[in-house]
Amino acid sequence: MSKDTVIDMKEVELNEVDPEKQPITDDGQAGGEKNGSVKLKIPEDEVTFTGLSKEELMKVAGTPGWVRTRWVLLVLFWLGWMGMLAGAIVIIVQAPRCKPIPEMNWWNNGPLYQISNVNAFCADGLKGVEKKLDNMNNLKVKGLVVGPLHNVQANQPNTLKLKDIDPSQGTQEELLALLEKAHKKDISVVLDLTPNYLGTDAWFSSDNVPEDMMKELADAAEYWLNLGVDGIKVSDLNLAASSPDWSKVQAVPGNHTDGSKKRALIGVVEGISAGEIAMLVNTSAANLILSDLLSTNGSGAEHIQAMNNLQSLQRNLGWGLGAAQWDQMSKQAGTPALLLLFTMPGTPVFTYGDEIGLQAQDKGSPVMVWDVEHEPAEGAVVHESVEAERKEQRAVLKWFELLSDLRGKERSLLYGDYYSLHSSATSLAFLRLWDQSERYITVVNWGSTPATVKLNLTAGVELPENGKVKLSTDPELKTDSSISLDKITIGPGHGVLLVFPYAG
Repeated sequence: MSKDTVIDMKEVELNEVDPEKQPITDDGQAGGEKNGSVKLKIPEDEVTFTGLSKEELMKVAGTPGWVRTRWVLLVLFWLGWMGMLAGAIVIIVQAPRCKPIPEMNWWNNGPLYQISNVNAFCADGLKGVEKKLDNMNNLKVKGLVVGPLHNVQANQPNTLKLKDIDPSQGTQEELLALLEKAHKKDISVVLDLTPNYLGTDAWFSSDNVPEDMMKELADAAEYWLNLGVDGIKVSDLNLAASSPDWSKVQAVPGNHTDGSKKRALIGVVEGISAGEIAMLVNTSAANLILSDLLSTNGSGAEHIQAMNNLQSLQRNLGWGLGAAQWDQMSKQAGTPALLLLFTMPGTPVFTYGDEIGLQAQDKGSPVMVWDVEHEPAEGAVVHESVEAERKEQRAVLKWFELLSDLRGKERSLLYGDYYSLHSSATSLAFLRLWDQSERYITVVNWGSTPATVKLNLTAGVELPENGKVKLSTDPELKTDSSISLDKITIGPGHGVLLVFPYAG
């Protein structure tokens, strides 16, 4: 091969294009555009909107057409605004007026819970009561009535020391600790200062109260209220209020009003009529009077009559079944009694153990049971009768909690008006209503046979055709079911709470 030939071959190699660098076209052939090139079409004339200039805008805004348009829009705006204002005024004027809420004190806002024997209530006395305040809070209790705690020997007035706490029940330091913790939970504490609580007569006599004893009571009330107690309670109020020195006692709570919170003077009466109770409310200046009217063996008609006579004084009345005697509710009362006490006008007052249906086995105070919600341990030996009683107590506790919670939330039950609807020897029914709130009808049958209740309307009261079952102990009346209000059939020993809305 000649020299020229060799040179020509090198030129050929240099001129050849690497296949990997050849441009790719749609048909896979090299040629046309260079590899990676992109064609862009740029419009020759791009139009950009810049709006009107200030001079142009002012020129257009001054034209007659735009001037008229602006005036029309301005007039429409003000007409619409005035129309809405007028409509709001008409709605406010035509809307029904809300009924003013009556003056309420702490003893009207929930149940009172009596602990007459702190050692039977809890093994640790006053210290144990403090430990159980969470349980009281779960019951929506607004006040504890503790004691009597003072030192005295039965029927021995010369041993009376109202300012000293019986060491077997606790100490003053433990009482103060109880007060502090209770107040943090918005629970008030009332101290029972009934002088001869261990003896026969509350005031050591059934005829009169000695002057020196009334003075000692006033001094003791002053002493305990200064230490933070929220009220005092005495038994046999009708005898005490007849004393010419009663004014010394009744003035003490009024002198210790703490801001908007009043101190309470609570009195207990037994064996007197509704008329006498109404008179005592006015003459004794007691803030709350607890009577035994419901504890007597009266008929439903008699109980209704008592409520009819006293319903206008509901914020000064306390109701209980056994509470006036420091006793638990009778076993015959059962859960219908709880329904009655929580829904009737006035303050429900209970003795410890009522929330589980606790019954005294003898004349002494029954020991409180605290484990009704605890299931037996797996494998533990359980007596059928004991377990059946525990389940029954747990059911009563659940019923108590539901009623207490409902009363605290519903205005009709808390301070609503009262209307009697039915009464017989073994049953009764009444209506509670307040302004535009939901209305409630309570029906209770404590007889031994089913009762058919016919609701009798009073003037100014209207009922719908049907009502809804809110709470019931009767298995035939299911919760949330609708029943006719023309006639209500309820089983023996049962109660039902019905609700219906405000109709306007």
